[in-house]
Amino acid sequence: MTDALKRLSDEGVAIWLDDLSRTRITSGNLAELIDQQHVVGVTTNPSIFQKAISEGHGYDQQLEDLAARRVTVEEAIRMITTADVRDAADVLRPVFDSTGGQDGRVSIEVDPRLAHNTKATVAEAKQLAWLVDRPNTFIKIPATRAGLPAITEVIGLGISVNVTLIFSLERYREVMDAYLAGLEKAKAAGLDLSKIRSVASFFVSRVDTEIDKRLDALGTPEAKEARGKAAVANARLAYEAYEEVFSSDRWAVLDKAQANKQRPLWASTGVKDKAYKDTLYVDDLVAPGTVNTMPEATLEAVADHGRITGDTVRGTYEQARAELEAVAKLGISYDEVVQLLEDEGVEKFEASWNDLLKSTEAELKRLAPSEG
Repeated sequence: MTDALKRLSDEGVAIWLDDLSRTRITSGNLAELIDQQHVVGVTTNPSIFQKAISEGHGYDQQLEDLAARRVTVEEAIRMITTADVRDAADVLRPVFDSTGGQDGRVSIEVDPRLAHNTKATVAEAKQLAWLVDRPNTFIKIPATRAGLPAITEVIGLGISVNVTLIFSLERYREVMDAYLAGLEKAKAAGLDLSKIRSVASFFVSRVDTEIDKRLDALGTPEAKEARGKAAVANARLAYEAYEEVFSSDRWAVLDKAQANKQRPLWASTGVKDKAYKDTLYVDDLVAPGTVNTMPEATLEAVADHGRITGDTVRGTYEQARAELEAVAKLGISYDEVVQLLEDEGVEKFEASWNDLLKSTEAELKRLAPSEG
């Protein structure tokens, strides 16, 4: 084993685990990953919870209790998922305290069926923050058109936010703008800005998956040459935008008021194409002040053979622009791809949530006490 994870951490990249289950908490595995693998945060999403609850027996006792109380399936899911997030937040609390609130965070997502409803998203974010009731929680809000004003509103209330499902550079700039607007609202309300944190989850591997599919359909030597480059290029240009926004005059005013930068978080960093090295989206996206949230397989791959050679983002912006331009010259529309990925991202989480509803409902019915 190399200590690539320590080197990654030393380069200013916070290592988060993109997975959570009750068994992972109760077995001590999460604590072990924090202690031995430099993990300093956890992200969840509807797909992760659907998988966790549908596998094994870790939730049987709670499901039985919920069935006895005859709660609705929606309430049951919220009780189950917030219990996991609360317990994980307690495991990560020492990290939160030792990093001054920067890490030691656990993210929980608003109901994905609300992704296009601003008012309902704000209400759900407030409810989740109240239910989990831990200072080291992030409420995940998708970066949809309706999500942007919700981000501003929720940040303005002093609730820390993980903005998710960001694919495009334009949308990322809108997300940063929404965050700054939220901080300005919080400042006007007299809130302590130093207590408000945010990350912006910029998705990586899905960009290559979609663009590579279109390149393969073209089948030309130029198309073959362009494979596997767009996702990293896109993320590197996102970091350039981050540097620009958080060195602006607008930011300087908030910085004086003790506000925190919204860190870029590289999400979807598990490599889907076996032709690429399995640590690609970690090795090639090392930059200070970032987060990389990895599925466990990627975490293990980086620990085993990751090549952490210092900052691999700054100084690459011209090359990144050229790589995206090469794709555009082949007739592949960047705007079309990123909009499709956003739409699909919301649909996939909604489908996972619906699967979660169905499987939980079946369990509640099975465990429901007989009448009388």
